[in-house]
Amino acid sequence: MTRSSDGNAKAGATKSAAKKTGTTAAKTAATKPVKESAPKSTAAKAKTATATKAEPAKTAVKTSAAPKKSPAKKAATPGTTNIAAPTVAEAKKPAKTTAAKPATNTTATKPATNTTAGKPAGKTKTAAVKPAAKAAETKTAPKAGTTKPAAKAATKVAKAEPEVKIADKAPEPVVTPVAKPVKTASPYDAKPWLSNYPQGVAHALDPSAYQSITDLILTSCKKYGDRPAFTCMDKSLSYKELDEKSAALAAWLQSRGLVKGDRVAVMMPNVLQYPVAITAILRAGLVVVNVNPLYTPRELEHQLNDAGAKAIIILENFAHTLEKVLPNSSVKHVVVASMGDMHGLKGAIINFVVRRVKKMVPAWNIPAHNSFKSVLASGAKLTFKPVVIAPDDLAFLQYTGGTTGISKGAMLMHSNILANVEQMRLWLDVAFQHKGRPEHINYICALPLYHIFALTVNAMMGIQQGARNLLIPNPRDIPAFVKELQKAPFHIFPGLNTLFNALMENADFRRLDFKPLILTLGGGMAVQRPVAERWEKMTGCLITEGYGLSETSPVATANVLNATEFSGTIGLPVPGSDVAIRDDDGNDVPLGEVGEVCVRGPQVMKGYWNRPEETAKAIFPDGFFRTGDMGFMNEGGFTKIVDRKKDMILVSGFNVYPNEIEEVAAEHPGVVEAAAIGIANEHSGEVVKLFVVRRDPELTEEVLKAFCAERLTNYKRPRIIEFRDSLPKSNVGKILRRELR
Repeated sequence: MTRSSDGNAKAGATKSAAKKTGTTAAKTAATKPVKESAPKSTAAKAKTATATKAEPAKTAVKTSAAPKKSPAKKAATPGTTNIAAPTVAEAKKPAKTTAAKPATNTTATKPATNTTAGKPAGKTKTAAVKPAAKAAETKTAPKAGTTKPAAKAATKVAKAEPEVKIADKAPEPVVTPVAKPVKTASPYDAKPWLSNYPQGVAHALDPSAYQSITDLILTSCKKYGDRPAFTCMDKSLSYKELDEKSAALAAWLQSRGLVKGDRVAVMMPNVLQYPVAITAILRAGLVVVNVNPLYTPRELEHQLNDAGAKAIIILENFAHTLEKVLPNSSVKHVVVASMGDMHGLKGAIINFVVRRVKKMVPAWNIPAHNSFKSVLASGAKLTFKPVVIAPDDLAFLQYTGGTTGISKGAMLMHSNILANVEQMRLWLDVAFQHKGRPEHINYICALPLYHIFALTVNAMMGIQQGARNLLIPNPRDIPAFVKELQKAPFHIFPGLNTLFNALMENADFRRLDFKPLILTLGGGMAVQRPVAERWEKMTGCLITEGYGLSETSPVATANVLNATEFSGTIGLPVPGSDVAIRDDDGNDVPLGEVGEVCVRGPQVMKGYWNRPEETAKAIFPDGFFRTGDMGFMNEGGFTKIVDRKKDMILVSGFNVYPNEIEEVAAEHPGVVEAAAIGIANEHSGEVVKLFVVRRDPELTEEVLKAFCAERLTNYKRPRIIEFRDSLPKSNVGKILRRELR
């Protein structure tokens, strides 16, 4: 349920926004009581429309032959989900509002002394005007509209009545009471989504039963003992084994001199060593730095050095990449695992096939490394020293991109992950009430555990429930994947639109028994309606779409799990969370208007690692995180994503940032400049298209693609390259990507 944007909506967003405009804020103000909203987030918010006693607030909306708005639908009663999902056509172009100016703080005549404008007049002390020697205490100011003579001042004043003489002391200043400006109430303060929560779902979170993620994991290990926690290639790891092996690895890490707060990188696909590694790191009070195993040397070097990782646990298939950057990194300790490490006698056969038959392990040489098996054996002889871990201690550095294209580490605390697990537990209970709860729950874990979606939704939620996760190391191998699905019933299936689509093309998949399937969760990218409808028809299970980001641990919103039809929205904010739609100045826009989707809740990251300026840009002072996605919320609290604010490209659920692609292309001596955009693709949602101005006229598309392939991981590589004589630019020389789309 990581970042997803609606691919179908994107194509029609511009047209629909041009045709419709939002309802005026004046209409809203006329029907709803005015109350003070959340704290100001920017200076611009001080200019928000206000209502005062002196002058009623008015709102001017610029429209051009705006069509009439259909009457608003009545919100559903609690426990129901019958609010119609918003379509792109319902999205309204943000209206430009001009607030009425508050009444000016003036007086009928200029007072002899300086007084604070707008302050209710009571007993105030004012300095006497010459020739008086002492300060005089004035009486309460008269009612607005009455006029008393002002003290004689240096400037000329209005003609006073003849009988009035200058007093020895300053007369009472005339002050017109002015109502204190109040901000228009935000429609999101009322939390309209709560009316569509399923019956019995809490609106807020209780304090966590766990002190840390380690506490959660070890509690489950003790409770579920011999139950399988993870299964991979027919080998299961029980909860008891997870406890024992992680304790051994944690003790070894401590013996290397690693102390609480040190960062340890993990660079592995979905294999049994992964849950052992992260559990060991966390229980030793260290910080997990998840690394995509498909990273190129350049990408890996940046992440290791940015995180300041002191150790890395890596699968040997990717050790050749580490070898190239190790001398330039902060890493001092290397643990290398192999595919067969956790498989006993069968492990030797697995390693032989992987290394010799399939040739999946390129040659590598890291002299000072330690094997995963030897580390477990050594650690088992050591004594692990338990570490006190607080909820606000750092647990993960989950790397993600940004507007600059520079990969940044989202700081996820133990409390962030625990909150999201609890939020999803409350949500998931609805599905169990609706379809029943299996005695032994089986999750399908096809999404990589180093991705925040699978990390929380599969690993953490599965462990909390005592469930088993079936690990799929290579989900792209659809025939092999389907064979794994044939071996046991599966109940919860998190996945991506592209994965669902690929599976349905396989004949053996279509013959599977889907009766045990309780829940299919779609995230990472938009789930396309045709795919959702086909999946439901084939499996009998609805795809429930949610939304989130690395920065939100990840789940921020989700559709209700007792829904009877695909909504096409990202659903409702999960318990304890708030969503607001804001304009560029940080002001909340009315329901139905398009703006930036902003999220607040206990699952939102603390900030970006060592990047306070980026953190300040991303999080408003009132705690709302700016997602960079554009959307709108309807009156029932359902949010629809219509576009992305940033130039980010979304390929199969992974963020690709144009700046990075352009920089790599520009490194080629035959390239003058380049611009990258995303174009639609039926398989991955989007792919990268690169526009290039050549320095070398002989440079070909194939040569430049090969150059990029050496420096970028697969999903970032441009699939189409178009050569041009020039690129469109602004008057200051900035390349205008929007004109290339």
